[in-house]
Amino acid sequence: MQRYSFHIDNEQEISRKVLSVPFFYNFNTKNAAFRAEGLYLCRQNRTDMKKKTIVAAASLLLALAACEESGEKFQIKGEIGDAADKVLYFEAVALDGIQVLDSAKLKQKGSFTFSHKRPDGPDFYRLRIDGQVVNLGIDSTETVTIEGKMPSLATNYTVKGSMTSEKIKELSTKQMDLQEQIHQLAARQLPIGDFRDSVDRMVGAYKRHITKDYIYSNPRSGYAYYALFQRINGVQLFNPESSREDVRVYGAVATSWDMHYPHSLRTTNLHNIAMRGMRNTRRTAPMPIPEELVSEVTLLDLALPDMRGTTHRLTDLKGKVVLLDFTIYQNQASSARNIALRELYTKYAGQGLEIYQVAFDADEHFWKTSADNLPWICVRDVEGKSAQTYRVSSLPTYFLIDRTNSLYKRNTDIKDAKALEAEIEKLLKQ
Repeated sequence: MQRYSFHIDNEQEISRKVLSVPFFYNFNTKNAAFRAEGLYLCRQNRTDMKKKTIVAAASLLLALAACEESGEKFQIKGEIGDAADKVLYFEAVALDGIQVLDSAKLKQKGSFTFSHKRPDGPDFYRLRIDGQVVNLGIDSTETVTIEGKMPSLATNYTVKGSMTSEKIKELSTKQMDLQEQIHQLAARQLPIGDFRDSVDRMVGAYKRHITKDYIYSNPRSGYAYYALFQRINGVQLFNPESSREDVRVYGAVATSWDMHYPHSLRTTNLHNIAMRGMRNTRRTAPMPIPEELVSEVTLLDLALPDMRGTTHRLTDLKGKVVLLDFTIYQNQASSARNIALRELYTKYAGQGLEIYQVAFDADEHFWKTSADNLPWICVRDVEGKSAQTYRVSSLPTYFLIDRTNSLYKRNTDIKDAKALEAEIEKLLKQ
């Protein structure tokens, strides 16, 4: 907070003139009492004057502080149609999770107003109502106006008063369009290789567009930061831990934020991610399993921990058709592959399909970040013993296991994605 102070350049001269006021005519004994009284009154007047000055200065300081405090806030307001009696939540999207800041029960008109202390640098907030989310970026003390309508608020709203929030809406719309294109591509049931190549081309084109028009064009902006963390099917599009090009993109934003927002926690976060990516991309090539770990299958069961430390046994899935998948998330092809697996899982999980995915990533943090949004069982094998059990000599490798917990086929025995799906359907019917 800015400090306000007041001073009088000629304070001593003013005090001297006050004390020289002639309250008495002479200094003789007869007038001694009057003289003493005059001196007292003179000093008393000076004391009263100082008190009044202090009170006035304090009052002005409080008024200025109040004005400054009111200027330290941003405001979110607007109207949401067809939302009477519903609760609207105003939340901060912090590095450690979502934090509810305020809420309001909407009336018939659906109007609302929220305010909050301005952030130190660009930061992110959201409005949430009945599962519909509007993401917002705040830079300073702006007033952002949102108008929308339920039940499709997330895609059916307008935003004014914040360029960052407008750009975030554009990015969200483009992300949803890409997701829909991939979904339609998956419905065509292309061979897994063709599907993966097509997804790679689509994602590559999307990333080049976002990098050029949203990130490099203004790396200090909140929407540049937001663009770095977009996901498709739970897979992060810009992955600095497996792509040197993505490291450069993160580095550009991190450098700009360090210059403009050196004390922001998000600046520190960007630097940490970029530095970790620089270390990891030195080994971006697929990591083959050492030959000494390859031997005959000796044991079917696996017992490995997920990201929360819970151990999952493969034999506990008896009664389900299991796709046992060995992979490494740091492989550049991993993102497209997991997107393909997610389409398969979404289609057949309700019929009894489960995916037990074993990752060999050396970087635990990267593994946890990658696995966090995947809906199947994700475990990690640091020592590589499961590779020895299943004679895994290259990644990715997968097996199909039937409902009796018996090995059925290996990926080398299955021609393509269409054949894999046919085999899963066959096992599910047994």
